[in-house]
Amino acid sequence: MQFSDAIELVGKGIDSAGVAVLVAGAAIAASRAARNARMREPDTYRRFRQQLGRSILLGLELLVAADIIRTVAVTPTLSSVAVLALIVAIRTFLSFSLELEISGRWPWQHQPGQADA
Repeated sequence: MQFSDAIELVGKGIDSAGVAVLVAGAAIAASRAARNARMREPDTYRRFRQQLGRSILLGLELLVAADIIRTVAVTPTLSSVAVLALIVAIRTFLSFSLELEISGRWPWQHQPGQADA
């Protein structure tokens, strides 16, 4: 097995882990939401969205890592790096948007009650 084949295999493995996190996270969030709805828990929808958003964030991080590994290690051409930069920019925007949706604040803002370090 050549180096590029091994890196491609690692990238596919991390891609698969990212997809698995997305699917498992969605299933777990949905089952918890269904249980909470049956028990008439308050804020079921908000908690479902937060749990689903966290799963999406983690899955996106893994997918970005796989893209970086494959692009930098296997085919570091100017074209592939430009495509990677676009993918990372889009996924970063999605991550920031999801973080805002989950926590109600931007990632660089302090949490309420948190002092400057």
